[in-house]
Amino acid sequence: MIWREKRVLLIVLGLLLLANTIFFFTYRVQYVSRLQDLDSRQEQAQAQLEQARNARTTAEQQLAAYKQVQTDLQVLYNERWSTPAQRLTALIDEVKRLAAASHLQPPAYAFTSGDTKSSGAGMKGSIGTTAVGISFTVQGTYEQMRRLINLLELSDQFVIIDGISLGASNANGADRVLTLNIRLKTLFRDTRPTAPANRQL
Repeated sequence: MIWREKRVLLIVLGLLLLANTIFFFTYRVQYVSRLQDLDSRQEQAQAQLEQARNARTTAEQQLAAYKQVQTDLQVLYNERWSTPAQRLTALIDEVKRLAAASHLQPPAYAFTSGDTKSSGAGMKGSIGTTAVGISFTVQGTYEQMRRLINLLELSDQFVIIDGISLGASNANGADRVLTLNIRLKTLFRDTRPTAPANRQL
């Protein structure tokens, strides 16, 4: 028969077909493995990219918050605190106005001034301020005292109620009269030049 005559050729063709089949399946398995490896790497890269984007967003938000804090501090330091020349008169007028709005008339005002400049070892750009205290005594009813304290707390001026003492007395059998000693404090920007630190040789 013809297949017996060409047996060698058929065997060779069969071996080639078998080799091609084995190579095809081996290559396919390796190809699928490579594809899976590439997919895994792509997923890892996407995850790292997402983490980097989140970190960048967080950093940008922190930077924006830091800049906002800087702006708020500058507004506080330059406008809310300001300097005595710019704000002291307005502050005194405000205290007098609030006392009058509470129907109280302080007979006199006492003023104190002190340096609150703070600096620490190794600190750069320490902020120096000057504290000014305003003390006065008024007499009136409880409602008047309460209104005065409330108005001071709601004032647009940067003013701190630093101390309060309250006393009561009966005047000729009339309604009880309260005596309020109040001490206010505010801060002003210190415009004096900062002395250079002494260097030890």
